[in-house]
Order: sequence, then C-alpha cells, then structure tokens
Amino acid sequence: MPTTEYAQADEEVRAPIASAEVTAPLAKLAVHELPEDAVLRGPVPSQSAIRRMKEKVKLMLPDTLFLSLLHRKCIGRYPRLLNPATFNEKILQRNLRPDPRYVRLTDKLTVREYVASKLGEAHVVPLIAAPETFTREVFNSLPNAFVMKANHGSTFVEIVRDKSETTFERLQELAERWLSTSFYWVARERHYRRIKPRIFFEELLLDRNGQIPADFKIHCFGGHSGHPLMYILLITDRFGHNTHGDVFDEQWRRLDVMIGPYTRSPTPPPRPENLEAVLKAASIMAKDFDYVRVDLYAPDNRVYFGELTFTPGAGVLPFTPDSIDYEWGKLLSVEAEV
Repeated sequence: MPTTEYAQADEEVRAPIASAEVTAPLAKLAVHELPEDAVLRGPVPSQSAIRRMKEKVKLMLPDTLFLSLLHRKCIGRYPRLLNPATFNEKILQRNLRPDPRYVRLTDKLTVREYVASKLGEAHVVPLIAAPETFTREVFNSLPNAFVMKANHGSTFVEIVRDKSETTFERLQELAERWLSTSFYWVARERHYRRIKPRIFFEELLLDRNGQIPADFKIHCFGGHSGHPLMYILLITDRFGHNTHGDVFDEQWRRLDVMIGPYTRSPTPPPRPENLEAVLKAASIMAKDFDYVRVDLYAPDNRVYFGELTFTPGAGVLPFTPDSIDYEWGKLLSVEAEV
C-alpha cells in the first residue's frame, strides 16, 4: 500500500502534471457511496473521513477491477480487456502490461538522453538542476525564471516567472508533496511504479511575446512501419484562463473532435510556420513504436521536446464524438492479453 493518498492534482489544463485526462474524473471516483444505514448506526463521520474511507477501499481493489470501474465512470461503459476494440481499452492493456521501455522513456529525466540521441541536444529543454535533495542552497542558485518539475508523473509542474514572488519554503512544500505521491496509484499505470521520484529544474520557455508556447500533443500511430499517421491536439493557454484544445490532421485541417476536457477554440488557430519541423520531430520520436503520443513545443520556429506518453489518459480518456474511441482503436495493435 502507498504511504500517501491519491494525488489530488487538478486537470492537465490548469495544473502541473497534467493528466487532466485522469486526475479530474479520478478525484470524483468512488466505488460506491457508503450504505445509508452505515452512517445511521454510529457517529456521523465527517466528509473528510468518508473520503479517506473511500480512498482506502480503492487502494484495496486489484488493478484490473479498479481500471474497469474507472473506465465505466469516465467513459460510460465497462471495458473489454480480453478482446479490446477501442483506443481506451487497448491503452488499459498497456497500463497492466507495459513495455519495459516505458519506464526509462516515461521518466522525464532519463528520457532526455534518448531524445538527445534521436533529435539532438538542441531540441532538449536546457536543464538547470536535478538535485538529489532540494535545499535552500539549490533554491538560491536558481535563476530568476524557471520551471520546477517532478520526473514521475504527468501534472507535476510549477512555473516561476519571478523568483522574488515565491519562497523556498513554498517550493519545498510542493516538492515534498510531489515526491511523496506514487503516481502509479492514481490510475494504476504500472510502469510508473519503477520510476524513482526526483525534482528537477528546467529553463522557462517563452515565445517572442513573453508567452508560454502552445503544447503540441501529437498522437502517432504505426511509427515502426514508416511514416506514422498523426493527429495533433494543440493546447493553447494551458496555464491561463482561456485554455482550448483543437484537433488537427497532418495537413492542419481542424477536425470536429474534442479530446478529454479541452473545448475547441472559437476560431481555429493558424497553421504554425514550422509545422513540418514539428511533424518531422514527432515522426522521428515515434518510429520505434506502434503508438506513442509525442509532446512538443514550437516557439518562434524552434522545436523542443516535452515528453513521451504511452498510456494517455490512462485508458479513460473521453472523446467527442465517442466514435473516435473506436476509430483510433482500429489504428492501435492489440497488446498481449491481460
């Protein structure tokens, strides 16, 4: 059993590690409400006590049962794990039987060497520090602007534009909370169990207007057999108050599709000047896999690597329309049976 409760992280749109696709619905997931008479037989427990009891019950569930219930909660149907057809069902298989490569390539620190070997150092966001322990001395040595991250999850991100507006104590508390969270227990993605939690600091990427660049989440299918089929989820203003997610094909034709919690922009974002470079980088990173989501940033005609995601949304990622779940399922090879 883990020593901490589930990460109560906000969705990927507004918070750090973003598995927006996972954490928001998971935070609301309860196996079932307590029986009505269970409350009437004794002292009335507080809401926090009830929540803790629910969390403990969830921790006791086997991974397969937990994921089936979570899939039912988020997608609206129970998954077919032995004969999967949809994208989410096949991703659930990956949760339960991950490729051994996922550990090194999901770890946001160890993946850096892999990216440098594939794309070159110029496409890796400059690393400021990756200390064994976050101390006041480390904090004092950081530049005025930076990004603090943890390597073992998908929403552990803190953007610092001006160090004078934060404190060592605040960041230390945040780091301790991240490090004490086992991301595996959030949605039973088993490859996360083998990642040793670390805090690290990267250069803050900004475009020429001083804005955080849009996030290109490129879903790549069939990379090992040649040029992959790619769908682009462009997330704009991810850390702001006007977040949107627009889905495009490789020709930058906007599709009438929504993924996860992201709503479409009122007006389609313009085609990036360096779209070809972005797609080329994604294709290179995807060529060893049947499917992977490659996250990139492309400020001012530069291309930087973000992360590789092999189990997006942990297999409980809603699509609008729901038919996309089935269409993308046809593009993804069936994994070994659970």
